[in-house]
Amino acid sequence: MSVNRRFVLKSMALSSIAGVTMGSAVRAFAAATAGSSATAAARPVVALANEGAAESIFLYGALAASDTRLQVQRVGRDPGFVLDFERQLRSRQPMRLIGLLDDASAALVVDMARSGGARVQWLGQHIAEAGFSRHHLLNTDSAEGCSQQFSRELQACGAGFSLNEERQNGPIVPRRMSGPSRGTGQSAQWASSIGYLLASLGTRMTLTAPLAPTASAPITGSFVSFSIEA
Repeated sequence: MSVNRRFVLKSMALSSIAGVTMGSAVRAFAAATAGSSATAAARPVVALANEGAAESIFLYGALAASDTRLQVQRVGRDPGFVLDFERQLRSRQPMRLIGLLDDASAALVVDMARSGGARVQWLGQHIAEAGFSRHHLLNTDSAEGCSQQFSRELQACGAGFSLNEERQNGPIVPRRMSGPSRGTGQSAQWASSIGYLLASLGTRMTLTAPLAPTASAPITGSFVSFSIEA
């Protein structure tokens, strides 16, 4: 069974909607491995996020990334956003899109980017529960080391987590990492760390992601993160 097929099946096991999201994005990976592209650091970075608490913490981490000029764009499923985003893609101006979105919004964004010939560097499915988070990552060589850094930051903050990583068309076998919760109240750290790592992709990271602000209520739900070169 191919890596693509295994990943789609695992994603569908987590969430039926997430399965659709991942299936769409994995198809984008098939086109992402051909040809060369400008380095991530040379492209303007646009962060896409919904209005929720997890997405706000994602932006908190992304904005803290050193040496990164970040443009923030809030995502909706209304016709206005769709038309504006389509115009951005058709402009052919080099840019890198990062984001943390709900499953339905991510499916829309990834499908539109795929249709425009964009290259997906990183795709993550994140399931957040009270005091614990589960992460399934699919990435390319350009995101080498990000999942290990992500795991180290989750372990350092004491958040309970499990993490599975797969490499698209690469020689590295799938990795699995996990850590128990130490009851530190930092269960939302994963969102800040993802934002920081994706905003820093292609640069030399010298710091760790900032500690996430303490949420007034546990952040739960299913989310998709991505880094896409358009």
